[in-house]
Amino acid sequence: MRSESVALRQLSAEGDIPPTKPRSERLKALATEEFDLLIIGGGVTGAGSARDAVLRGLKVALVEREDFASGTSSRSSRLIHGGLRYLEHGHLGLVFESSIERRRLLKLAPHLVRPLAFVWPVYAGARVPRWKLNAGLMLYDALSLFRNVKGYQRLNRDQLHQSEPGLRTDGLKGGARYYDAATDDARLTLANALGASEAGAVVLNHASVQRLDVVDGKARGAIVVDHLTGQQLTVRARAIVNATGPWSDEIRKLDAPDGNAHAVRGSKGVHVAVPRKRLGNHDALTLLSPKDGRVMFVLPADDFTIIGTTETSTRAHPAEVRASETDVAYLLESANAFFPEAHLTREDVVSAWAGIRPLSASGYHGTTDAGSASREHHIDLSPTGVLAISGGKLTTYRVMARDVVDAVEKHLGQPRRKAPTESLPLPGGDIPDLNAELAAARDVVGDAATATHLVRAYGSRWRRVWALTREDASLARPLAPGLPYRAAEAVWGVTHELVHTLSDLLIRRLKVAFETRDLGRGAAQVAAEVMAPRLGWDEAETRRQLDTYASDALRIFGIDSAES
Repeated sequence: MRSESVALRQLSAEGDIPPTKPRSERLKALATEEFDLLIIGGGVTGAGSARDAVLRGLKVALVEREDFASGTSSRSSRLIHGGLRYLEHGHLGLVFESSIERRRLLKLAPHLVRPLAFVWPVYAGARVPRWKLNAGLMLYDALSLFRNVKGYQRLNRDQLHQSEPGLRTDGLKGGARYYDAATDDARLTLANALGASEAGAVVLNHASVQRLDVVDGKARGAIVVDHLTGQQLTVRARAIVNATGPWSDEIRKLDAPDGNAHAVRGSKGVHVAVPRKRLGNHDALTLLSPKDGRVMFVLPADDFTIIGTTETSTRAHPAEVRASETDVAYLLESANAFFPEAHLTREDVVSAWAGIRPLSASGYHGTTDAGSASREHHIDLSPTGVLAISGGKLTTYRVMARDVVDAVEKHLGQPRRKAPTESLPLPGGDIPDLNAELAAARDVVGDAATATHLVRAYGSRWRRVWALTREDASLARPLAPGLPYRAAEAVWGVTHELVHTLSDLLIRRLKVAFETRDLGRGAAQVAAEVMAPRLGWDEAETRRQLDTYASDALRIFGIDSAES
């Protein structure tokens, strides 16, 4: 077991960021070393738990069957929020906890978590009238101990129309402006995985657990298969955590093949991206769908607007869940009801995606309504000693990780230590002044959109990424026309961000697939030219990688003709 001080000392200074260890070295370490903790699942909870554990001094291994954030953690509303709508269901404790975490993440990852203003319009006959909205927002600010970015503001009809002139005015009574935060969900997950790796954890994507290694009735490790080489190895560990989100029941079945594991109930959430100019929204909006009264969001995302989300129970497999035409029609019709001049149609949809929220089955409290189910998390211990976490939400991932590692320390019979993640910035988060960093990037890069993207994606590390273009001017070329992503990011992804496939780069490290009508297929050609020599792909392998990317893009962004 490593000491906490040693783990902290090994953190790299931002001025000296070594490449990630070669995959062969990481595979060798997994096969030959014994770990205090093996974490299965590289979503935000698993990656956050790995970082927390290694910073406490535990020897940690993390394996993920696809890629970091390849499931729910890259298909969210991209919000770090207190959960205003949870007040309706009486989840005050969760709102309080979420508000604290929102404030903390704004400080620890200012490049990835940014303040976002929301406008909530109120119309005649709305389910939530103005008095109730104002009371809720007053409570919302109180639960954040009045330490939100700004306090909420009441808006009369004229003020609201001035803020969002595209909104329907018929029946408009006024509303309010309040504040939450936006994030890049996939990169927030990646930052935790990289933070764990840089502190000494062995992290491996594209490697799945085939079965658990059970000795004398206790899980002592797992048999893992590396999908890139086909190598099979046994990882030995004193404790195992199942942090696979909507896949967690599958791991539970490995633990108890004869059991009936249903600790997670999936809730399907769908989003669509449309060109922002079609709606013309200035800030984010919180709306009540006229179709069923559900809370939904219209969210600014640079040149795009994200409309979401649906919330329906589903039994779809997490790897295959997609939006349906019914989902898309629901979101477009709801948005059109509030933006009557938009006239959004199916042709306006640039991309659509779905994710499964892994809600704890116990959070339903006798109801089948996914919208009212609790987002609180739950940790349980199996008879063989595997700890599993279910439920929770993106905003509170750090708390979930803390609770997981607390449970691991108890399981190992070790004294509980404080989670260092409370105060240690995420990789790239050591930015004293974000606006000054953005200004410096604009001066160096010369293109405002690219500069903003680089700082928001890489934080204080953006200079290292852009420096690659000085070594090779061809790396300054865009990956996709009209978007701020550059070829240099493909190189950085391979050398410093555990990128092994085109999907790793174009779907999760960057948002290319979300923001192009061809779902990144054109960009894949450019990226493949950059990645192939660095990953040892010959011509045949490059073609295979391009075909695999096309399949991945269709699997994730394809729209089903009927409800699934």
